Amino acid sequence: MSRMTPFTHPLLLGFDAMEKTLERMAKANDGYPPYNIERLPGGDEVPERLRITIAVAGFSQDDLDVTTADNQLVIRGRQQEQEKRDFLYRGIAARQFQRVFVLADGMQVREARLRNGLLSIDLVRPEISNVVKKINISVSE
Repeated sequence: MSRMTPFTHPLLLGFDAMEKTLERMAKANDGYPPYNIERLPGGDEVPERLRITIAVAGFSQDDLDVTTADNQLVIRGRQQEQEKRDFLYRGIAARQFQRVFVLADGMQVREARLRNGLLSIDLVRPEISNVVKKINISVSE
């Protein structure tokens, strides 16, 4: 018996990559580090944008890596273990992380900022124009 998914409908063509992305996202959600996503209104010459804010206390700019590839925004954090220290109690771990966000077609990273232990990444979506394209039909005789 084959597994039925929403993307196997015969009218949905070319969505198999989306299905794989959704499966990857479901497996990779561990909740660390915590984050917010907010919609910021546009203004004079500033388009509406989305802001992802991630709590990265203890990470410096050199410990963080923000990249985009294949419609994904990937944020990685790797802290270097400092010299040997003698902790009486250690409640703050030097933990690595990777957080992946899937971006819609056309989404672009406008800027990334690190301030007070919060990494903010602003995303914009360029205006989408509805384009109607006439497809010629060839007739073979």
